[in-house]
Amino acid sequence: MNLNISGHHLEVTPAIREYVTSKIERVVRHFDNVIDATVILSVDKLQHKAEVTVHVSGKDIHVEAIEEDLYAAIDVLMDKLDRQVVKHKEKQSSHRGEALKHQAVVEE
Repeated sequence: MNLNISGHHLEVTPAIREYVTSKIERVVRHFDNVIDATVILSVDKLQHKAEVTVHVSGKDIHVEAIEEDLYAAIDVLMDKLDRQVVKHKEKQSSHRGEALKHQAVVEE
């Protein structure tokens, strides 16, 4: 998986990079078909914004979160992303299950 982390109006320190990497590994554990992820962290006055675009097989998932603290924004972002990825995985497996059922009926 390719991971790009960039910052707008802020410097991405090694601590922030490590924190984002550890959080995104949780998402990869749920769904191993993640091709690449792009994380953009930005600051606008007192609002910290975190965005992520994850490219999985067949779909791009985009999530963003705005909080007063950067680490809180990253936490909220990863929670949202986790729910989206699990939802996508369930949809994909349910479609695959229906295809297998249909194939079994046709073969009989």
